[in-house]
Amino acid sequence: MEVTYTNIGSTRLRVSNLGFGATALGGMPDTYGYDVSEDQARETLHGIFGSKVQFLDTSRNYGFGRSEERIGKVLKEIGGIPEGFVISTKLDRNMDTNDFDGERARRSLEESLSALGLDRLQLVHLHDPEYAKDLDQVRGDQGSLKALFQMKEEGLIEAVGLAAGKVEVMMELLKDWEFDAMITHNRYTLINRNANKLIDLANEKNITVLNAAPYSSGVLAKGSEACRRMVYMEASDEMLEPVKKIEEVCQKHQIPLGAAALQFSMKSEKIASTICGISQPDQIQQTLDWAEYPISEEAWNELMGLEASDQDPEANRVYKPG
Repeated sequence: MEVTYTNIGSTRLRVSNLGFGATALGGMPDTYGYDVSEDQARETLHGIFGSKVQFLDTSRNYGFGRSEERIGKVLKEIGGIPEGFVISTKLDRNMDTNDFDGERARRSLEESLSALGLDRLQLVHLHDPEYAKDLDQVRGDQGSLKALFQMKEEGLIEAVGLAAGKVEVMMELLKDWEFDAMITHNRYTLINRNANKLIDLANEKNITVLNAAPYSSGVLAKGSEACRRMVYMEASDEMLEPVKKIEEVCQKHQIPLGAAALQFSMKSEKIASTICGISQPDQIQQTLDWAEYPISEEAWNELMGLEASDQDPEANRVYKPG
């Protein structure tokens, strides 16, 4: 796979066109339906830092802090962040009270620095503001957004981003704040295009687009028989119908389902990097193989001819932090 790089916004920070997500590496069985041990996470992280993929995304609240803590331990073992590698993390609300003002944002930053064992961060996103107690608490004069941008001015972080679910909330904030980057997840996949307008707005504003969860949280990698979970929820037969139609095309053209799902995101000129969640070492090479798997124009035409939803795929999701 050819690794290409894009500058984050107008900063000098450069991100590779493929990244790995460390959500599951924190151990989140309520979200993914399986757990990941510390040893497995450690081995996977060593593999990531030794691979050609130069981008890793995490968050303060993944696995109640375990994701950052496990990354921090491996960084200590390898002597710090490898040259040219970018780690992205996120400021999170108080998970007990949902408070997300400027004071909470500062505390979240301090927790991230401590867990990762770093004195400054590269790319930091405001995470899931739609779950905050009050959105005005996020965007007010004493809010977490203002605190985030102040952190950049103070040199504590290099680039600022927004990572959330609801497109409407993200678009409102993107219009009013000059972010360097944004992450959308589950909303630009083979089966869903809910983020189309959001991605267009970001491109217009020179906000670098990072697209996460191209596998719709697993089903577009493992298949509808092996994985009956979609966007972190148990999937009904009706929900899985679009996946089965994609599987039929992939089977016809002898294409791995995961390769089609991954390349759909990676081939878009509007997306700078595609972030794939992984939970075990062998998925590193599998992802690289899928990224360069040959897919014919005929196959793409058939895949693009399938209907994709423009609705919020997580509209009925019950959020579980673990």
